Amino acid sequence: MELDFKGRVAIVTGAGGGLGRAHALALAARGARVLVNDLGGGVHGEGGSVSAAQKVVDEIRAAGGEALANGASVTDFAAVQAMVQQVVDAWGRVDVLVNNAGILRDKSFAKMDMADFRTVVDVHLMGAAHCCKAVWPHMVAQEYGRIVMTTSSTGLYGNFGQSNYGAAKLALVGLMQTLAIEGAKHHIHVNALAPTAATRMTEGLMPAEVLAMLAPEAVVPAMLVLAHESAPTRTTLCAGAGSFEAAHVTMTQGVYIGTGPDAPEQLAARLAEVTAREGEQVPANGGAQGALEVQKAMAARR
Repeated sequence: MELDFKGRVAIVTGAGGGLGRAHALALAARGARVLVNDLGGGVHGEGGSVSAAQKVVDEIRAAGGEALANGASVTDFAAVQAMVQQVVDAWGRVDVLVNNAGILRDKSFAKMDMADFRTVVDVHLMGAAHCCKAVWPHMVAQEYGRIVMTTSSTGLYGNFGQSNYGAAKLALVGLMQTLAIEGAKHHIHVNALAPTAATRMTEGLMPAEVLAMLAPEAVVPAMLVLAHESAPTRTTLCAGAGSFEAAHVTMTQGVYIGTGPDAPEQLAARLAEVTAREGEQVPANGGAQGALEVQKAMAARR
């Protein structure tokens, strides 16, 4: 089955270069009309110019596609709302949102300024929340939508010197989980993508020969799968160098210990049983934890 986006309208944030540019070009090549959003600032979030977005728009138009440029900061909700209205005014709908905008301000937590922590969270987490909130009523009204969050292995598994980035990126998975549940009845599918790619944000972090393998275009197939009408929902795909994996937030079966005075000591003694992964599950929602715990407690009373 060819992943066709003809008739679809997409917004890609942070699309002036790197991954976002690759996403925008791929969506346009497969028939989508694309709004290319980029603040045009540096990797640390400084400055701003619509020229980066316009350059990608020019590429899309030169290849015969339809595209618009937008230079809004995703941290400015009013500007994001105007961006979505720009799309609706031009094309009448919005089908796909790829939340890709981001910055880095890496330092060990001991040395990190909390203003830099907050700024990174604002761009990645609040920026995605702003964009989702702005497109949501349109997707609900048309009973269709596809949203892709850009998470990271740093958020999923941690990475030295990126506490701000990791916190924001894992928060996006939490946002994805709940929006997918709330959007299901409106056929709004929400997924997450954890890319490994050579971009401005990864320069200097990996050897040159490794970076050469990690072209942004190698991540694009995962984005297309998660943004297509056939997309799953509540799925986190990892992608890089032509390989694809899935990440899951799971819960083990655990053990029932009770609430006696020695419960802390029993838990410490049986921690290996609690963390054993045999029979672990991917909960359907947050209520699964409580349901499992009550079930075990009731069984212990019989």
